[in-house]
Amino acid sequence: MVNSADFVYRVNKIMDYYQLSPSAFADKIKVQRSSISHLLSGRNKPSLDFVLKVVKEFDKVDLYWLLNGKGTFLNKIHSSSISEPLKNKDPIQEKGQEVTDIIESQSKFKKIEKVLLFYSDGTFKEYVQ
Repeated sequence: MVNSADFVYRVNKIMDYYQLSPSAFADKIKVQRSSISHLLSGRNKPSLDFVLKVVKEFDKVDLYWLLNGKGTFLNKIHSSSISEPLKNKDPIQEKGQEVTDIIESQSKFKKIEKVLLFYSDGTFKEYVQ
């Protein structure tokens, strides 16, 4: 569950970084201005659609950081220079290997029942064992 007050702090940090007012931020991610107002005042909690719009429009913002405040504000790819060997790697294969490594390390301790993959276009895929 996302802590609303902490989430609002992170949204404010994004607006400060990009030097946007709440209304300009709303226009940029294509939501109603009242949605931002209600979110910033604590009246409403962020929806998944809202979160996806933020990370789609501001691709430098790390999704994991936005949701729970852990990690870094900027994606690692955007916050450091990309080395030549990394440019030549297939990012899909690389991400797949990371997921495989995580699954293998976790499976030593717990049995995985379900895996959800969320794609940038808002769709998802569910794998059930």
